[in-house]
Amino acid sequence: MTPLTLPADDGAFTPPTLEDMHLPAIFPWGEAEGFSKQMLLVLLSVAFIAWFFLAAARKGQLVPGKLQFAGEYLYGFVRNSIGKDIIGGKDFMKFVPLLFALFFFILLNNIYGAIPFFQLPTMSHVGSPYFLAALVYVIWIGVGLRKFGPKFIKLTIVPSGVPWFILPIVVPIEIISNFIVRPMTHSLRLFATMLAGHLVVALAGSGIAFLISQESVLLKGTSLLVLVGAIAMYMLEALIMVLQAYVFTLLTAIYIQGALHADAH
Repeated sequence: MTPLTLPADDGAFTPPTLEDMHLPAIFPWGEAEGFSKQMLLVLLSVAFIAWFFLAAARKGQLVPGKLQFAGEYLYGFVRNSIGKDIIGGKDFMKFVPLLFALFFFILLNNIYGAIPFFQLPTMSHVGSPYFLAALVYVIWIGVGLRKFGPKFIKLTIVPSGVPWFILPIVVPIEIISNFIVRPMTHSLRLFATMLAGHLVVALAGSGIAFLISQESVLLKGTSLLVLVGAIAMYMLEALIMVLQAYVFTLLTAIYIQGALHADAH
């Protein structure tokens, strides 16, 4: 990557690279085989989520305490605002555990990027979004096949009411849209947003350190402006971390709803 040179008396500013942002392996038995810190954070997120909700549901008091109230509120948000409102009817309850797990797993792994000690959203590593999108891809297709059988494929790629002579154009578009573009955008939206936001914050932090190290008083003062911008971007990134967890889970519910009601399209 070509260094971004700032008007300074000495030296040049070298921006952080992707290698700098992704932490090295803890047990480096080969670059592709090492147990990375990203993997450790993913495991920690699973352990923390399990502990929190098990602790919240342990007593099950009629008048909930603070922890139980927080657990019930968070569960109710996913159950009602995503599961019930999108999937609806009597079908939504069987998918609430999936939506619940997806939302809080992605949320916590995104929030790592806002925690100073960790400072790394693990979803900025493309492997995790790819795996989650592939999992959702298999589930919503399985839901459709289970309900409609092989007819589900026809219902998905052949829109009702389209004249037969237009089908040779529409069908390939539907195949690409539903079976190729959908899982790609589902994963890349999460990955690219987390990576870009983390890169901007890391770039601002490196820029502040570089400007402070310069001899010019003007450049040192400019670092305050960069700091203000970095704080604003940090807050915006924190908001996007929550929104991306919501969007990924919401799209999952929409895909499942579409599979359950494929004959209505």
